[in-house]
Amino acid sequence: MLIVSLCGALAAAVCFGLSSVMQAVGMRKAGPVSELEPKSLVRAWLTLPFLAGVGLDLLGFGFELVALRHLPLFLVQAAIASALAVTAIAAAVVMKERLGRAEKCAVGAVCVGLALLGVSAGPEGANRAHTDFYAALAACLVGLAVLGAGAGRLRGRWRTTVLGLCAGLCFGVLALAARTLPELDPARMVREPATYLVAASSLIALVLWTMALSGGSVTTATAAMVIGETVLPAAVGVVVLGDEARPGWVPVAVGGFLLAVGGALALARFGELPGQPSTPASVPGVREADTV
Repeated sequence: MLIVSLCGALAAAVCFGLSSVMQAVGMRKAGPVSELEPKSLVRAWLTLPFLAGVGLDLLGFGFELVALRHLPLFLVQAAIASALAVTAIAAAVVMKERLGRAEKCAVGAVCVGLALLGVSAGPEGANRAHTDFYAALAACLVGLAVLGAGAGRLRGRWRTTVLGLCAGLCFGVLALAARTLPELDPARMVREPATYLVAASSLIALVLWTMALSGGSVTTATAAMVIGETVLPAAVGVVVLGDEARPGWVPVAVGGFLLAVGGALALARFGELPGQPSTPASVPGVREADTV
């Protein structure tokens, strides 16, 4: 089952990596999205490329659930971050965008990091959590929604950074809640608080990420999102849920995590499609958003 779960994590990364390109196309077709304006959000969501990207995200989330059944959260989240390596390779093959030496090294670092995590990871920790854990996640989600709403009124790099970080942290809440689902039986899931946290966090993350896609720097937003969805959730998985590496393999696991996430951050620019403008005139004072 460990091999199946690892394949699920990698399949999720492929889906998320390809969906990023589709969502970027959809956002550019929809025009600017600023603050929490329902009409502009719906306009972006209803473009065909964005809907295709959401479909890939849903498929990727299904694979992520499979991975979370038998793998520690730090391994799964690092694998999800490697979606940027998938995007970079797709850009090189399909869009004819050249990978430089630094990008090739970054892709290699992601692969090596994931390999090290795969051989060093122990079994996942607890599949159930105390009620206080879910209350804390819900409080964090509300706080992130409020912070994101305020960030939508900022200008320049701070807007992009905060929105990307908030969206990434919401994805982290989603992963933590999904990690504690005891079973995937629909009759059982409707009685689990984690199920509703998954639904709420995915919706809030989608709104915040749509806002982040509307203006700013690709590298800034993507890097903030990757950090938000990997570092803190992985730490919570270790400290609260009991995820751990194999005995004696902790340094290898830490090195693998740093390599995988660091390599993903180095590939952040591949969240932007070739030929996209860097400063849209549609949102004065706000630079083009980073897209994943």
